[in-house]
Amino acid sequence: MIQTFSSTIRRKEMDAVLTCMVDEKIGPGELNARLIQTAKEFFSCAGAVALRTPSSALKYAVKALSLEAGSGVMLSALAPLWQYAVVEDLGYKPIVLDVMAENAQVSAEAVSEGIQKGGRALVLRESLGILPDFESILALGIPVIEDVSQSAGGIVPDAGQPAAGQEAKPAPAGESAEGGSSPDAKAEVKGKKAGSFGIYSICSLEERDVITAGGGALLMAAGRRDWPVLKSLAENILDIEMLPDINAALATVQIKEFARNEARRKELYALYNRSIMAGKNKGFVRDVDLNSTIWSFPLSLNSGFKDVKAYAQKKEIEVRLAFEDSIIAAKAEELGAECKNAKALSLRAAAFPLYPRLNRSQVEKISKVLVTLP
Repeated sequence: MIQTFSSTIRRKEMDAVLTCMVDEKIGPGELNARLIQTAKEFFSCAGAVALRTPSSALKYAVKALSLEAGSGVMLSALAPLWQYAVVEDLGYKPIVLDVMAENAQVSAEAVSEGIQKGGRALVLRESLGILPDFESILALGIPVIEDVSQSAGGIVPDAGQPAAGQEAKPAPAGESAEGGSSPDAKAEVKGKKAGSFGIYSICSLEERDVITAGGGALLMAAGRRDWPVLKSLAENILDIEMLPDINAALATVQIKEFARNEARRKELYALYNRSIMAGKNKGFVRDVDLNSTIWSFPLSLNSGFKDVKAYAQKKEIEVRLAFEDSIIAAKAEELGAECKNAKALSLRAAAFPLYPRLNRSQVEKISKVLVTLP
């Protein structure tokens, strides 16, 4: 059975973790600090903290905003359910926003409506690796916390830069998952990176995120003026909340290998995308195309998920709902009327296997299934 999700763990990751174990220094320490430096360079942020859980990262990001008690914090209906729980635990009011059906992103219009309902901050979930309309959202003047767990590495090109990956070097066709390093598709594109638009950003490092440490999260401040606030909070964080070195070792290599892994993912995405052109189902709109991040291969299904899942399973391919852990999936009855697009996507958006270690025969099998889906 070809699993929907699989972490890309190669020899470099194994060696980093093994070295950490041999040194018997697995708690928060030197490698945690090394991960932070690597993250600062990758995300172009002013400062960062590596924490044990994504919920801790969001908790401190919201605290750093110093919102008035009882304020509304806006969340995407497709954000993971734990974000809703964190906001409630902090004593704030979660205000859940619907998304656009074509790209699963929160729109500026939805945020504006959320502000009218009392929203004073926005946690901007960049689902499926697709980047939202930052300019319109930031123009509303509210503090934004980006969630780049699926969009890490995404970039909005500067004016005059090649959008949609034009002039960028593609990965060599047919390269195996265990092949040599591929050119970075973003190497020739200059722009602003995902994670640098909000005041703060969080990047979950869980198993199914685009960068993984087997658990944990990065909490980052984009600008130098905002870092001191976060730094003062970080100084009082207990070791029990800090990311252990054994996880930091894995995450550091994952970030350094991101370009190689992403080049392979984009190669597979292009193949899959050609396959669905002859089918009944459609993908999601990516405004910046190759400058967005590839997280799995999501489809908006024309038929019911159960039929698609059963069909793929007969071909030994596992398919999962893309938003099975989302707020709307858990609270469909309560929020369905106000979040119709998100509810529909939670029932019909399916994730197909797309990760670097897939071999040629597996890719061909998945491509054929995509063409013949019910």
